This record gives sequence, structure tokens and C-alpha cells, in this order.
Amino acid sequence: MKRIESVNIIGLGALGLLFGKEIMDRCGVGAVTYTMDAARYEKYRGQTFTCNDEAVPLQMVKAEEASVADLVIVAVKYTELEAAIQTMRNCVGPDTIIISVLNGISSEEILAQAYGADKIIYTVAQGMDAMKFGNALRYTRQGQLHIGMTHQAKEENFLALKEFFDRAGVPYIAEEDILYRMWSKFMLNVGVNQTCMVYDTNYAGTLREGEPNRTMISAMREVIALANAEGIALSEKDLNQYMDIIKTLKPEGTPSMGQDRINRKPSEVELFAGTVIRMAKPHGLYVPTNEFLYKRVQEIEQEYQVNTDN
Repeated sequence: MKRIESVNIIGLGALGLLFGKEIMDRCGVGAVTYTMDAARYEKYRGQTFTCNDEAVPLQMVKAEEASVADLVIVAVKYTELEAAIQTMRNCVGPDTIIISVLNGISSEEILAQAYGADKIIYTVAQGMDAMKFGNALRYTRQGQLHIGMTHQAKEENFLALKEFFDRAGVPYIAEEDILYRMWSKFMLNVGVNQTCMVYDTNYAGTLREGEPNRTMISAMREVIALANAEGIALSEKDLNQYMDIIKTLKPEGTPSMGQDRINRKPSEVELFAGTVIRMAKPHGLYVPTNEFLYKRVQEIEQEYQVNTDN
């Protein structure tokens, strides 16, 4: 069987650091390399990164000096995906397996266009409450990866990935219908991520009775209608199951877009509300909640620039 020995991670955000540490704990520091552009390399070289207050030794390399890896994990934000595709070029060979832990429902297709659909194993990261501020990552739940094959993927790659995750101690679930799982997680993110950013709240704030809770549920229901129009059988049952997942997360925690507001960084609103709005039009679907969230997030991000200029 094909065997994964070398892992290259693109991205040093919460998930890149989380999964890198998990793999290093079982397979050794030498098994994982973080590839980045020259500017990031110079910025991060010599810095200390921590995971739950434990220093994490990182092996870093400039993109132009990177070598072909058995597995590439793309762990950047959606806004950085195109740049990541260029950064990882030297890491990808004929037999390289690629997974993306990005939010949304489109990164796999974009990576397939660049490197071939046969290399891609569809992946959804779910159930973690990781938050990263500066170089410090904290989490109470590590969650798991949901992985699955499309008809274009190589079965040997899927089997090799499962064997590696077993060996590396990475929690995962093999899905028979990975597209259904991806849309389910997309529904959650459209609701909780955007709500936390717009209302400047945390997981607990989205669960309490009030406007944030109503907005989140409405945004998720718009995704259910869109998924059904796209042939994906999401339902209220899925919404309730994901609401239960939110209840298991650290109450004072906040997802990536909530962290973006705190860190005053551009968000992935195009990946969430932007995608819903674009995909809804051909179906004639009305998505007012996502239109509201899209507009409000843009206003918040514009305030960053105004305050910076002042």
C-alpha cells in the first residue's frame, strides 16, 4: 500500500498549527514541514509558536526550496488560497495527496483545477474550538476530520490517507457522502461565523434567545433551501444537530470570523454569504439574511480602514 511519510502544511493559522502538532506528536518533528513565501519565512523564522501553552518546534522552508511531499495539507484562509496554490508548487509531485481544511464548498475544486482532481481527497474539519491570537493557539476540543472520495479520486490515495491518520493519531471519520457533509458544515459556518462577527459575540451569545440567535438560524435555513436546490438533502434535522455541536464548544470561544473582527483582519464573507448569494440567484431563491450579513460584514471591514487612516 502507498505510505505517507512526509507532510507539508501550507498555512500557520489555527488548523495548520493544530494538525501539524498532532502529527508531530506521533510521527516526529521531521515528518512535518511548513512551506511559506519568503516574506513569511523571514517573519516567522526564530519565533516561538505555542499550543495550549506548550512550545511547538516547527520545521519551516521557503517555497522555492521546498521538496515534494507525500501529503500536502492546505490550511490557509480562503482569501489566501490562490497565493497558496503558487506557494505549494514545489511540494506537489505525481503521487502527492492533497487535502484542504478550508471552510466552504469550493476549495477542493479550485485545487483540482491547479493540480488534478485525482490528487484531492475531500475533507471537512469539524468540532474543534481552536482559537489563535498571535503565535498562541488554544483549544479544548481538537475535533476531527471528515474525509471522503469523489468519483475522480484515486482509491489508493484514500486508503493511504486513512492508514496515515490511524498511524499519526489524527481523529477522522470516513464519509460515504462527503458532499453532504461539506454542505452541512457550510450551513453551520454561514450561520455561526458570520453571526459572531456581525454581533461581536461568542458561541454562547449565538445560543441565547435574541437577535443573534434568530439571525444565525435564518442564515442556516437559507443554506438548507440552497442545498436542496443543488440536490443535497439538508434538513432541519441537520440544523438541530449542528446547533448541538455549538453547545459542546467553549462558550466564550469564537470562530474564525469572530477572531477576524478581534484581530481586525479581512474575513471570509465572500466564502459564506457571498457564495450563498451568488448560488441562490440561478435558483430564484430569496436570501435576505445572508444579504444583510454580507453588507454588515463589509461595513465592519471598512471601519478597520477608516480607523487605521485616522
